[in-house]
Amino acid sequence: MVDPAQARDAISAGEATLGIELGSTRIKACLVAADGTVLATGSHAWENQFVDRTWTYSLDAVWTGLQESVAALLADAEEKHGVRPTALRALGVSAMMHGYLAFDADGELLVPFRTWRNTSTEAAATELTGLFGHNIPLRWSIAHLYQAVLDEEPHVPQVAFVTTLAGYVHWKLTGSRVLGVGDASGVFPIDPATRDYDARMLAQFDDLVAERQPGLRLADVLPEVLVAGQEAGRLTDEGAALLDPSGTLRAGTALCPPEGDAGTGMVATNAVAPRTGNVSVGTSIFAMIVLEKALERVHTEIDLVTTPAGDLVAMVHCNNGASELGAWAEVFRQFAVASGHDTDADAVFGTFLRAALDGDADGGGLLAYNFLSGEPIAGLAEGRPLVVRTPDSRLTLANVARTQVYGAFGTLSLGMRLLAEEGVEVDALFAHGGLFRTAGVAQRLLAAAVDAPVAVGDTASEGGAWGIAVLAAYLDASDELDLGAYLSTRVFADAKVDVVEPDADDVRGFAAYLERYTAGLAIAQAAADAV
Repeated sequence: MVDPAQARDAISAGEATLGIELGSTRIKACLVAADGTVLATGSHAWENQFVDRTWTYSLDAVWTGLQESVAALLADAEEKHGVRPTALRALGVSAMMHGYLAFDADGELLVPFRTWRNTSTEAAATELTGLFGHNIPLRWSIAHLYQAVLDEEPHVPQVAFVTTLAGYVHWKLTGSRVLGVGDASGVFPIDPATRDYDARMLAQFDDLVAERQPGLRLADVLPEVLVAGQEAGRLTDEGAALLDPSGTLRAGTALCPPEGDAGTGMVATNAVAPRTGNVSVGTSIFAMIVLEKALERVHTEIDLVTTPAGDLVAMVHCNNGASELGAWAEVFRQFAVASGHDTDADAVFGTFLRAALDGDADGGGLLAYNFLSGEPIAGLAEGRPLVVRTPDSRLTLANVARTQVYGAFGTLSLGMRLLAEEGVEVDALFAHGGLFRTAGVAQRLLAAAVDAPVAVGDTASEGGAWGIAVLAAYLDASDELDLGAYLSTRVFADAKVDVVEPDADDVRGFAAYLERYTAGLAIAQAAADAV
């Protein structure tokens, strides 16, 4: 920790590091000291749009949100420390992984940004999985590109550059078309030996599209892959103006490789070593388990990605996370207001969440499906949120709350069970995301859902913005320490971590819930077909 005088001096001297993450519902900026102490934060709320049956964000919204987040951070630094940063030690950009941002040779966007949430790439993903012998999820960038080829979309011959949201922002700030290896591993399969795109699969793809798109050579359109600790360019004058139109922040700052939210979540929870893992809960929910060895079989429910250092990771990614839980909390907030109690949203959410602890271990016979969008693990192309109960189920506030939390963890649990069948072992899962700000609730129920200890640290609510700031700070230490050693000895050495062991009654209750949940997936499919 740094004292107030040290914090002010670090900001004034340009020794603080800035991390920015574009999440699904919030863009966050986080300024940290050399030891990871948070000095200032800023954020901006945004939402995806469903336009022409495609989940998207406009690029104008990207820059508006980034600028408002940075402006809020600068104001927060001045309020807390009496000084605004003008220079930075380092800077990092992170964002939601996957999706499709395609540009022509002049740098113009060819089609609206297609986010990870879109599930229209089944034909492409299935064919590529069979070709490569490597699972290609529907949301990966290569699945989106190949689906566009299959659909003979008119923009494909003009594609000169394909990247992710983090890669796009980094490119505009620095002029460098690069990706961190963790984010790149959601674009195209990575060879752990080279920590670069798999050369065999690149050649297979080029051969596959040679007749349909003879001018498309994948290596020419994908970003360069970098690993944690490598400098990835510097903030240009144009980039500084994009980030901060007020002119407070100066150009010249070194940037780390842009990363995906999965990689920054691993950093934020110190889960980059084998047998460690983390769970990130937001609009989506995913678990990342660092593997000791490759999986023996291909599982369409399991992504193989990497840490920001390039080590192999099994990722269980679920498109739907805590949004439906938040929607129910908002209903209860509106009821409170209608009853004459003007309570803020965070207070209502916390009250609703804590009620889950008083629910029956199995949810009282209720079922909750949080499928706002399609969910590949559940075999659903489209989502319809549902609450289902039988006439003899126990409909109480506590059971509604518990089943909404269970519903958020349902598909994650299905994926984790597949890893257990492969013999993958994990010593502890580190959880992060705003859901864990309410102490002792989601953490306890997640431990039951995965039947493993779940740890939450001081940085759980800061999440990926803090994680990418730490990766940026690592630029100064990468010559001395590998990433795991840096995190353990420099960043998390004195960190406070709360570990919750799975409760036996909760484990049995969740197992009973999951059995009903799995059987009831046919209801979710029927709802998507009928409504």
